[in-house]
Amino acid sequence: MTAGPVSATPDELKARIEAEIPNARAVVTGDGHHFNAIVSSPAFRGLSRIAQHRLVYEVFGDEVGDRIHALSIQTKADD
Repeated sequence: MTAGPVSATPDELKARIEAEIPNARAVVTGDGHHFNAIVSSPAFRGLSRIAQHRLVYEVFGDEVGDRIHALSIQTKADD
């Protein structure tokens, strides 16, 4: 028998967002399946809200909806 995917942690998601999005700062909370991320980065400047959220979702790819059951995102373009 194989084990299911290991639960994600808020610290893991924060570290991955900050590593993948230039100069990002993230605050992530969650229970191992449902997460809320508040992310600010100058990389968001000039992008629509949808494009900003897409950048964050791309950090996790197919994990969203699977290992990461739900991810709520708030973004802010920093100067």
